[in-house]
Amino acid sequence: MAQDVGKIEQELKEKFGEDLDEKLLAECVKVCQMHNCTGENLYFKWEALRFNRGPAQFSLKDLQEVKAKINRETMKSAMTKKLMRGNLSGPQSRQFGMSPARGSRSAVGGGAGAGSPGTPLKPMRRQDGFGLARMQDIKAPVAGPSRVSFVGPATDEAAYKKRAYRYMYEKVTERSEVLDDRIDHFGELIKAHYDIEELGDPSAVTEDDVVVVGRIVLDSETSSGAVKLNEASLMLESSRMMGSGARVPLRFDPSINVRRGPRGVGGQGIFPGAIVALKGKNGGGGSFLAAEILALPPLDPPSESYIKSETSDTEFSMCIAAGPFSPEADLAFRHLQSLITKLTSDKPAVVLLIGPFIDAAHPLIKIGDVDMPPRDMFLTQFIDKLRDFLNASPGSIVLLLPSPRDILSEHAVFPQCELPRALCDDPRIHLLPNPARFTLNGVHFAASSVDVLFHLRKEEFFKRAGEIEPLPAASSSEAPDAMANLCRHILQQRSFYPIFPVPLDLAHEVNLDVTHSEMLNLCPQDDNTDDAEGSVDPSRARCAPEVLIVPSRLKHFSKIADHTMIVNPSFMTKSTYAMLKYAGHTGPGPAKDRTKVEIQRLET
Repeated sequence: MAQDVGKIEQELKEKFGEDLDEKLLAECVKVCQMHNCTGENLYFKWEALRFNRGPAQFSLKDLQEVKAKINRETMKSAMTKKLMRGNLSGPQSRQFGMSPARGSRSAVGGGAGAGSPGTPLKPMRRQDGFGLARMQDIKAPVAGPSRVSFVGPATDEAAYKKRAYRYMYEKVTERSEVLDDRIDHFGELIKAHYDIEELGDPSAVTEDDVVVVGRIVLDSETSSGAVKLNEASLMLESSRMMGSGARVPLRFDPSINVRRGPRGVGGQGIFPGAIVALKGKNGGGGSFLAAEILALPPLDPPSESYIKSETSDTEFSMCIAAGPFSPEADLAFRHLQSLITKLTSDKPAVVLLIGPFIDAAHPLIKIGDVDMPPRDMFLTQFIDKLRDFLNASPGSIVLLLPSPRDILSEHAVFPQCELPRALCDDPRIHLLPNPARFTLNGVHFAASSVDVLFHLRKEEFFKRAGEIEPLPAASSSEAPDAMANLCRHILQQRSFYPIFPVPLDLAHEVNLDVTHSEMLNLCPQDDNTDDAEGSVDPSRARCAPEVLIVPSRLKHFSKIADHTMIVNPSFMTKSTYAMLKYAGHTGPGPAKDRTKVEIQRLET
């Protein structure tokens, strides 16, 4: 299909520059029209060719190389399709397991291996993993009235395209801008919360105390190897706007205090990447001496303008389970089967399954010791069984949230797009990005599959300090403890993953895309206040989630931190999952007062 010439020329000039030669521009337009590609894609292909050659001006010779590369890719794709259309007769054939044609020998029982006369042949599951003919005889399910009102992330084309971004195209300038914007955003929050007119520069020598906002970083020069953050290796990094991006050593006054922090904590936990607000001065000794730590402003609690479900009943139950779903010894998924059996008996209104589903790090997957392709494994072990549960429990819904370790995911980075819709077209099964915010009957949920609690515990340095104007606990049951403080970091830093950079020995677990880390924010940083309650798109909500789900290898728990219920269901390989029960909108007050979470163990 021919593309608009003006649009192609505009894209080419945006990518290659306005000074692109007219003759070269015309040739580029011809190539784009011939191969039906956009100007942006042509630029990306040229960028890939020049990756190891260093910077150079785009020329006609480069265009010829790009054109040859496109031709090779087209021929390779055509050969692949030709091989796939081959007439196979074994288990890899597309016709294998399908009903024989009417009138054939096997249809009337005369062929070798045919069943007894009159015995219908049982359709066999295809073994090629393509899944094209598999759904031909299955009617698409129709979603009936749900017991809960579910609102998830926006599903329009623009929102999906934003989540399904092109990774591995990060630029240093874009990364630095995102990191700077985060510091500047918290700087504005601190100024408004503490009524401060102007923030200081930690690298500037002053006689009076100033308030500074910056990021905690590890002093790599004084630390050798994988050293945990300590008081001697602390440095404070400012943004380019507030301090020219300078890094200065950070020292604490012996009588340091925390202002407006939670009562009874007895100090402040810090880690690489944490945004902090400090009051002190740089007396000329080459370091910033902090006399006071200003607690970050808490997120606003959600409003109590709840909505009702389709059945006018606002109470619901929810099962939360996180993968891996099969131990390293096999791929039988016995824990998942036991869970589905339990769900069929209990019939919760909502089931949230968190990946990895088919774990790319599983030993048998890594060596290829499997009986079926991963796609068929997912359809057989998860989708088919979940459909059986949904058929037995009308009105229930299932939410699937992936992991960077999911072999079926097209996104191997974090933040991560949802699983491909081609894997499941059942309207009762909702595919969520990672991380995700959503609402159930107006109750705000937030969930992520990355083990951020373990990473925080490994990297955290806790500085003992006194308390000034401490904030009272949200409830009598909110006693301060180490695990609640870890959870509080997520809420205070307003990020699903506030650590930067990712710990070196845990980098294989999180492939962090810094340029798109705004999708890791618990609430948006922009000034657009449309849909601030998240009634249309919960990811736009500017309030704290009422339930935060963070699976971790640490011991399972459910705790309350700053009006938010934190749930760690642990992993299914440990035979544990969480059951949440919400009593409904029975009265005023926060949702945590009407929410009960129990960690249950499977009987396998």
